[in-house]
Amino acid sequence: MLGPILDIQSLSIAFAGKQVLRDVSFGIQAGETLGLVGESGSGKSLTSLSVLRLNPGQASGRILLRHREETIDVLSQPEQKMPSIRGKSAAMIFQEPMTSLNPYYTCGFQVVEALRTHEKLSKAQARARCLELFREVQLPRPEAMMRAYPHQISGGQKQRVMIAMAISCSPGLLIADEPTTALDPTVQKSIVQTLKRLQEGRGMAMLFISHDLGLVSALAHRIAVLYRGDLVEQGKTADILSNPQHPYTRSLWACRPRLLSAAQRPARLPTVEDFLNGQENNSLFHSPRPATDSLAATLLKVEGLTVKYTLERDWLGRERTSINAVDGVGFELKKGQTLGLVGESGCGKSTLGRALLGLLPVHSGEIQFADTNLRTLKGEALRKFRPNMQMIFQDPFGSLNPYMSVGHAIAEPLWVHRKYASKAACREQALKWLQRVGLPEEAFGRYPAEFSGGQRQRIGIARALALKPQVLICDESVAALDVSVQAQVLNLLRGLQEEEGFACLFISHDLAVVHYMSDEVLVMQAGKAVEHGMVEQVFEHPKEAYTKGLLLAAMPD
Repeated sequence: MLGPILDIQSLSIAFAGKQVLRDVSFGIQAGETLGLVGESGSGKSLTSLSVLRLNPGQASGRILLRHREETIDVLSQPEQKMPSIRGKSAAMIFQEPMTSLNPYYTCGFQVVEALRTHEKLSKAQARARCLELFREVQLPRPEAMMRAYPHQISGGQKQRVMIAMAISCSPGLLIADEPTTALDPTVQKSIVQTLKRLQEGRGMAMLFISHDLGLVSALAHRIAVLYRGDLVEQGKTADILSNPQHPYTRSLWACRPRLLSAAQRPARLPTVEDFLNGQENNSLFHSPRPATDSLAATLLKVEGLTVKYTLERDWLGRERTSINAVDGVGFELKKGQTLGLVGESGCGKSTLGRALLGLLPVHSGEIQFADTNLRTLKGEALRKFRPNMQMIFQDPFGSLNPYMSVGHAIAEPLWVHRKYASKAACREQALKWLQRVGLPEEAFGRYPAEFSGGQRQRIGIARALALKPQVLICDESVAALDVSVQAQVLNLLRGLQEEEGFACLFISHDLAVVHYMSDEVLVMQAGKAVEHGMVEQVFEHPKEAYTKGLLLAAMPD
């Protein structure tokens, strides 16, 4: 009887003498899926990279991996043997497919290269096998996908290419490191179903890594929970979900917003710290959130908004074919109100948000802010208007200047718009906003690279709100955050909105988050608004089949 495909025994990892992973042990049998869950920084990815010996830390313990009918200790293998192990005995699907795929080569070339590296195949045989794999992972138009470059396909399609590459050499162990992060619910569910089908059909062992306990529960036979480098709990999925023993495990399940009735939405979401401090029964987590004033004045009115992208031009540069990324969308946003904007990736949500700010040209339609027609604003008039509408971008690191301290990044727009008489006053206000979003005073002089994803998102919130906008646009602002940090950021946004009274256009593919944050919901499909109404009306009694499909995809299996 052969042993487990992977058997990790007392794995510890240190960087510069500091232990970051301590005495972690678990095993995975053939045909079994182990879900490894925990927040960012808990050691999940570090553990998985150690299996392929890709992390630069000092590792101790044993990692026993079945390799060609024998069991080897990965940590004791010579480096020259590792390329034959990676991809053949154990393969990995990385978190970010855009950075994992080489932008200079077609998707087909990269899978063919992996096949020819590990298998004795001719170029024609490898191409035929690649085509089979693309069909197996259910990529549309597989022949065209082989010729496509990574930037020419969607996030979900890139992830399927990564899956095809990972399974190309029939590894005994498949490691999936956050493979659905920042994907919309429909694509996320499709990727999970693809992984489940492939794993069952091929009898692979799978290590599925995620910060989302709900997602892992739909796929894994067993769950292991990591917290700050320690394995605090592991067991069968049903046991972990029905009777979690450690408060950290309970917090991972409770931090995520639920698709409850509107009257049951809590005033505040619990966080990991609440559970670890024994405050998991705080009344705020159960009392309903206060209602928004339904008689408030309309701040923003949008009518028939259309944004076009040119796909092809003739030899004179004239437009030949185009697509309406936003097609005749209209809505109203009142003071203090939050409008949730939902839909699958590519439906036009982010394009709409950027068009409202003048970051993208508008083809037709009206954007009325109070008494101002925004489409008529140019030059200095537009610059003076900017503070009234601000945006929190999806990628906080990409929106911050890596060469500018975060204090300067918050103070600079205050000085540019002459909100205060001196630079010293601007710096003082920037410091106050850093403290309001929960960051220490010493953070002022530090740079974006020195902060976590959740902290950088807080900096983005401080920079946007320091100008005291009347309308805040949140573009997927919590999409890539783990569930506890997500809860902290959502609580922060709700609290600041109650204090400052700004209106919010909240763009997200996560329906549970939109339900928690929003008063009204606008559903977009292929550039058009297909459904609009109060949050309880749209979520509890959807009219459109598309909305029903989104809600069904958001439900746990």
